[in-house]
Amino acid sequence: MVNICNFMEVLQFMNWYEKLNQYFPIEEMKSQEHMELLLKDKKDIYKKDESSNHVLMYVEMEDFIFVDYLFVSKAARGQGLGKKLLDKLKLKEKPIILEVEPIDYEDTDTRKRQQFYNREGFTHAKSIGYRRRSLDTGEINELEILYWSPTDESEESIYEKMLHTYKMIHTYKDVQLYGEAYDPPEKVFTFDKENAHTSS
Repeated sequence: MVNICNFMEVLQFMNWYEKLNQYFPIEEMKSQEHMELLLKDKKDIYKKDESSNHVLMYVEMEDFIFVDYLFVSKAARGQGLGKKLLDKLKLKEKPIILEVEPIDYEDTDTRKRQQFYNREGFTHAKSIGYRRRSLDTGEINELEILYWSPTDESEESIYEKMLHTYKMIHTYKDVQLYGEAYDPPEKVFTFDKENAHTSS
């Protein structure tokens, strides 16, 4: 049995990538080389915010923010750290977009994650379908798009912003990094215009 205190000590000495890698499923993870390249080549928009208890990776564009990864250690959960990190992003007064796993009732983490974002005012963009193939496993990973907006942002606008993020961030130098290309956006995303929330 793992000693919890020892595990927490080990966690403090993990680098930011190790923390993300031990928390997120392999099919959702970018390689460390990919993320370090983004931090270097796109340092004007791809940001890292970290402490011993959290890692936040996000993209800040002129008109929106995309949260790539948000990790809060078990030791710090329930203390409002995740809320504080999101509140700091909300102060920028831009739509915030992120990807989450659909609720799996056999996995309590997925339910807690969705409940947390619901409490923070995030809305599920139900008109956007998102099925991304993992280059590590070859499996199709179905995710939901959540968003928060200081204005009444339309889901069509969120869809366009996700397409931009996918092309600029998720697939950046994919052949160089992984030896093959990710699927094109039109194979990954769908948009149901008839059932989309429109801005008022």
